[in-house]
Amino acid sequence: MTTQPKPKVDYEAELRRAGVRITRPRRIILDIIAGTEDHPDAYEIFRRACIVDASISLSTVYRTMKLLEEHGAIQRHAFAGGPSRFEHMGEEHHDHLIDLDTGDVIEFRSDRIEKLQDEIARELGYDILHHRLELYGRKRRKN
Repeated sequence: MTTQPKPKVDYEAELRRAGVRITRPRRIILDIIAGTEDHPDAYEIFRRACIVDASISLSTVYRTMKLLEEHGAIQRHAFAGGPSRFEHMGEEHHDHLIDLDTGDVIEFRSDRIEKLQDEIARELGYDILHHRLELYGRKRRKN
């Protein structure tokens, strides 16, 4: 089982190719997203952006995230019904383990899980086109 390193993505170039105007607040938001290693929600992105420029609005963050999602640059997740959280697109497939105490999202890849899913689908007469595995848990306490 392995964890996945995050690729560096040029979100500004992605949006420029789509004809989107890049304002200063949007550039700050894009830089924050490109440099993140976690799965922040919109409010956390807003909080980080305000450290750089207090005039950035939460609505600008929401609009920017929506644009990135519409153009396939990010993926939105709603883990356990919580606020939408975002991650980079274009990564190799991976699954998530969500810590219910801290909210941390741990990415992992397991060849055994992938193989078992393929086996099950094949036995049922299906080809898997897409899947998402989310595990929810708490860290074991040492006795």
